[in-house]
Amino acid sequence: MQQRTQIAVNTRFLIKNKLEGIGLFTYESLKRIVVAHPEIDFYFLFDRPYDTEFIFGENVKPVVLFPPARHPFLWYWWFEVSVARWLQRNQPHLFLSTDGYACLKASVPQVLVMHDLSFEHFKEHLSFVTYRYYKHYMPLFARKAARLATVSEFSKSDIAKQYGIAADKIDVVYNGAKEVYIPVSDAVRQQVRDRYSSGKNYFIYVGAVHPRKNIRNLLLAFEKFKQQTGSNFKLLLVGRMAWDYKDVETTLHAMQFKEEVIFTGHVLPEELGQITASAFAMVYVSLFEGFGIPIIEAMSCEVPVITSNTTSMPEAAGEAALLVDPYSVDAIAKAMKQVVNEPELRKSLIEKGKTQLKKFSWELTARKLWDCCEKVLQNT
Repeated sequence: MQQRTQIAVNTRFLIKNKLEGIGLFTYESLKRIVVAHPEIDFYFLFDRPYDTEFIFGENVKPVVLFPPARHPFLWYWWFEVSVARWLQRNQPHLFLSTDGYACLKASVPQVLVMHDLSFEHFKEHLSFVTYRYYKHYMPLFARKAARLATVSEFSKSDIAKQYGIAADKIDVVYNGAKEVYIPVSDAVRQQVRDRYSSGKNYFIYVGAVHPRKNIRNLLLAFEKFKQQTGSNFKLLLVGRMAWDYKDVETTLHAMQFKEEVIFTGHVLPEELGQITASAFAMVYVSLFEGFGIPIIEAMSCEVPVITSNTTSMPEAAGEAALLVDPYSVDAIAKAMKQVVNEPELRKSLIEKGKTQLKKFSWELTARKLWDCCEKVLQNT
């Protein structure tokens, strides 16, 4: 009897009610791959007790390996001791790691998803220990992998250049938007505005708050927009306070219109879908992104987008967004005025967004990631 193919997966970012970034990518791609391939046995390797919602089929076997890995020293322990022992003992046909970390001691073929190399460009936003870990190990991980996947042509080029990886070893799989991101009725839109923005129109930012997300310049641009227009618009920032947000707090405190800025904290996906769909426009002016999922989430809700003209964001946005210099407060404020004052421009951006969205979906991501894995499995 022929042995079933066995794939071990690093699922340490599948944490209930805390899916963002890598966790979201892991959830959306793996749940589709598992269902599409009942002939494969998947071993999901968690670093803490797991929720059963992440066991996507009868062909998934959960494994909890100690310790919870949320610090460079514990990353090393988890991957090079706990995961290494498990892989050595069980010898699956493939180890898939969706957060870009490899197990250097394992002989099992590995596919890594490297979302971006932001630390190579913005090291000042990381602790010394974290930066040194990334700087030392990420190139080793990239070279250890049988194949790499990443989420944009920009990141593919960056990885190839930074680490000397052959471009034909890297597959671009992109990202998608969850099903909860759909347009809403006028009635729902008003209900959401009544709940979050005193019934007023609002710009929205979605994501964690840390320096690379450029929240300080967003706040300053909103302040300038308010001063120049006299508009009653508000600014809604949805996401957790991550790290190094002191500058954001200082900037907010000094603002004339600080009462018009609303921080919601982390919001569950279903509610976030409605909050996004009820916004007047998304303003996502990050300094560096491997992709920028909120861009296409807004497009899915038929909400126009203002985003940065740097890194991967023009690739995600295509012609369906106003692209601005994220370092220019004036440029961001000008785009905010344009999207408010030019109804035909806003309508055009929404229509172009519908076309741009055809390039991206979690179904497509899952298919492309599976194709990447299959290229390795065929050689084992």
